[in-house]
Amino acid sequence: MAKTIYTCRECGGTNAKWLGQCPHCKVWNTLDETVAEAAGPATRNTRFQALAKSQPVATLSEIEAADIARTPTGQEELDRVLGGGIVEGAVVLIGGDPGIGKSTLLLQAVDALSSQMKVLYVTGEESGAQIALRAKRLGLPGTKVRVLAEIQLEKIVAAIEAEDPAFCVIDSIQTVYSDQLNSAPGSVAQVRECAAQLTRLAKTRGCTVVLVGHVTKEGALAGPRVLEHIVDTVLYFEGDTHSSFRLVRAIKNRFGAVNEIGVFAMTERGLKGVSNPSAIFLSTHGEPVPGTCVLVTLEGTRPLLVEIQALVDSGGPSPRRLSVGLDRDRLAMLLAVLHRHAGVACLDQDVFVNAVGGVRIGEPAADLAVLLAIQGSLRGKALPRGFIAFGEVGLAGEVRPAPRGQERLKEAAKLGFSVAVVPKANAPKKPIEGLTVHAVERIEQAIDVVRGL
Repeated sequence: MAKTIYTCRECGGTNAKWLGQCPHCKVWNTLDETVAEAAGPATRNTRFQALAKSQPVATLSEIEAADIARTPTGQEELDRVLGGGIVEGAVVLIGGDPGIGKSTLLLQAVDALSSQMKVLYVTGEESGAQIALRAKRLGLPGTKVRVLAEIQLEKIVAAIEAEDPAFCVIDSIQTVYSDQLNSAPGSVAQVRECAAQLTRLAKTRGCTVVLVGHVTKEGALAGPRVLEHIVDTVLYFEGDTHSSFRLVRAIKNRFGAVNEIGVFAMTERGLKGVSNPSAIFLSTHGEPVPGTCVLVTLEGTRPLLVEIQALVDSGGPSPRRLSVGLDRDRLAMLLAVLHRHAGVACLDQDVFVNAVGGVRIGEPAADLAVLLAIQGSLRGKALPRGFIAFGEVGLAGEVRPAPRGQERLKEAAKLGFSVAVVPKANAPKKPIEGLTVHAVERIEQAIDVVRGL
């Protein structure tokens, strides 16, 4: 068995045994178990020889920039997030809450890809019989899907070398362990070492590897942060398990755009792509109601229409500011801007803001829609039917432009919206058929426009 040492995450110092405090940098709880390299000048070269193939130094302008070949997975929404399909030799890490549909989606993708390449599904959390039962429930034939129920890394590597698949799923990386380490599966050292070895294997054999990762209670991927740096693509599964809709979001992608999202609906036959995701995030009100405003947000390259709901109610001595799907600190800032520059005070009011459908909005272009929804709830006056808004609001009360404003407006017009309040810099140069655009430079102008509608 290989000798283990303990390495500090902060300074890189090593120690023969675990200590609560690193003896080199004096930081607490930073020592992780790792494999000690055997003595000898060729050790480092032996460990990384698969990746360190000697290549001559070349001038950047002389290197041929060939397009990356992609293979569709059979799931259009997943292909969108990946950048068009899977890439040979790429390593993808996908995380999400338990029971949200990670294994279901990957089993569907594996079955679809099995018709055009050799595939292998390695399960460490379920038996082969459980995988077969899920495939039967989803109506997947699985005639060419190879399945291995194993958690020991060395046996998994041997199976990959024997089967020689072009696409391999490891479900999940937290269950895999290596005999080279004494720690239990799921520990920081095991997750890091197993992921590193699987990544080297993927790069040398040209096999696309998908690692399923657990998440913490905060929603972040469990294990060392270096895990996200090792892989090529990081995907997050989002959504409420009580809802039938799921979002797959790309956080990192070396082969495509980040912050792309794929929208799926969970059905009896598995996850199905949603062609018009805007319909999910819009409430179906018979008549316009106060406190709602439709926002055109941008997720990667896809414009989405999301309804922002606000409720302003009389509060006590310590009014609450709560938001779901939006940044709470930014909400407090926007309320101060609304009071100072537009004269709309919510100092003694509880303010609740929600993005319909469970979507999380991180871009500041939602500011204007949030403020108009709050103003509508406070005044008890609904915005007109077919109204949309977007734009970033600064502390000085100015309304700043949002990126790719023309695409947002065209998407809103295509879905039948007729009135828009947008930043002046996003005003279209040519009129958009069926859409009346009000361009504003300050938040008080936007409030005046809304009151006059």
